[in-house]
Amino acid sequence: MSPSPTNKIALFIDGANLYATAKTLGFDIDYKRLLKEFQGRGTLLRAFYYTAIIEDQEYSSIRPLIDWLDYNGYTVVTKATKEFIDASGRRKVKGNMDIELAVDAMELAEHIDQMVLFSGDGDFRSLVEAVQRRGVRVTVISTIASQPPMIADELRRQADVFTDLVELQSKLGRDPSERPAPRDRGEREARHHAPQFLQRATTMAPRGDDDFEE
Repeated sequence: MSPSPTNKIALFIDGANLYATAKTLGFDIDYKRLLKEFQGRGTLLRAFYYTAIIEDQEYSSIRPLIDWLDYNGYTVVTKATKEFIDASGRRKVKGNMDIELAVDAMELAEHIDQMVLFSGDGDFRSLVEAVQRRGVRVTVISTIASQPPMIADELRRQADVFTDLVELQSKLGRDPSERPAPRDRGEREARHHAPQFLQRATTMAPRGDDDFEE
């Protein structure tokens, strides 16, 4: 059965969460293939990608990915991270994009039939419920294949459809043979259609804890 062109879709990608999930499953996301996959499921109106950036760094390893996404069909939403000292005196970096994602989803809800959320963050449960009340079907993509699962149970229960990212690996994963050699990775990632997403979020908690220790 071919996809219906009347099925209007919007993607909402929690960048840090998706990266952590894919890394846990042992593969890299090919963002070109990801876009193509969902373009084939209906009319893709928007593909949002949310991530925080450490602005005071001379070079951000995520910059090549952001630039590629920006020029290749994604709507990239970024903001600067905030640094703070916790109660034990440790310096941490905070970069939470929940509000930005929620605002965009609510504004677009009346124009779409399906919302696809790439995140396991339980904080999005209320957003999913609100979007569903506007008649939108919500698909959440994360994983329960890891220990512990990368998706909060309350978010999985709220979604109309839960898809485990491991089931999409063959469609969204980057071919391992395309991974650049370590010595020239930096240069090649800037040109690659899906540079490896590297940022401080690699140790994030499954429920979307955006505080990262230095």
